[in-house]
Amino acid sequence: MSVNLSPSQLSLRVPEAGTSVSALVLKPPSPKACFAFAHGAGAGMRHAFMEALSERLAAHDVATLRYQFPYFERGERRPDRQPVLFATIRAAVEAARDVAEGAPLVAGGKSMGGRMTTLAASDLPLPDVRGIVLVGFPLHGMGKPPGAERAEHLAHVTVPMLFLQGTRDTLADLGLMRGVCDGLGRRATLHVVDGADHGFHVLKRSGRTDEEVLEDLALTIASWIPTIPG
Repeated sequence: MSVNLSPSQLSLRVPEAGTSVSALVLKPPSPKACFAFAHGAGAGMRHAFMEALSERLAAHDVATLRYQFPYFERGERRPDRQPVLFATIRAAVEAARDVAEGAPLVAGGKSMGGRMTTLAASDLPLPDVRGIVLVGFPLHGMGKPPGAERAEHLAHVTVPMLFLQGTRDTLADLGLMRGVCDGLGRRATLHVVDGADHGFHVLKRSGRTDEEVLEDLALTIASWIPTIPG
C-alpha cells in the first residue's frame, strides 16, 4: 500500500555544524500527523527502507520529513559529535512543525537516528514533539555483549515512546528491550515484529514478506499517534 506522491526538497541550516543539510518532505493532501524521521548510522534519508516506510505512512495520512545528518551529507561514514547531531534534530523538528500545520508532531528515526532523538529530548525537550518513534532501537553495539546502558537516558524523556523491534534484531536483545519498556511504564509502547532483523527483513519461511512488514510498521505508527495525550 503506497501513494503516488513526489517528495519536495528542503535545506535545513545547522549553525552548530557550519553548514546546511538536505531534507525530503512527503506530505499527503490532508495529513493527520507529521514525523521528523532521522536515518541510521550507515544509510541516509534516501535509503530504500526510509523511502518505502515514508510512502506507506503517507498512505495512512502521516507526513514525513526525512533529513541528513551533516557527516552523511559530506559523504563521510563517521557520525558527527552529539551536539551537532542534536542541533540537526532540532532544526528538522522546527521544519517539521511547519509541515505539520498544527497536526500532531512526532520525531525519531531508524536505529541511531531514533536513539539520538531520545538523547536530544532527554537533554532538552523537543518543542511541540508529542512522541518519539524508535524504528529498531540499537540497545547494544554490533558484536558486543547485550546490555541496557544505551537506554539509561530514556528515563529522562518526558514524552511517550513507540519502540518497533524485530525478534531477530542482533542490536537489541528482546528480553532486555522488554525490561527497558517495562521500566518506562506508560511512556513506552513496544511493538514486536516476529522474524524481523535490525533492517526489518524477514526470512521467507516466516510466511511474511518485507512489504507486509513495512505496512505493519506504518499502520502501527499511524495508529499509535492518535493515542498520545494532547
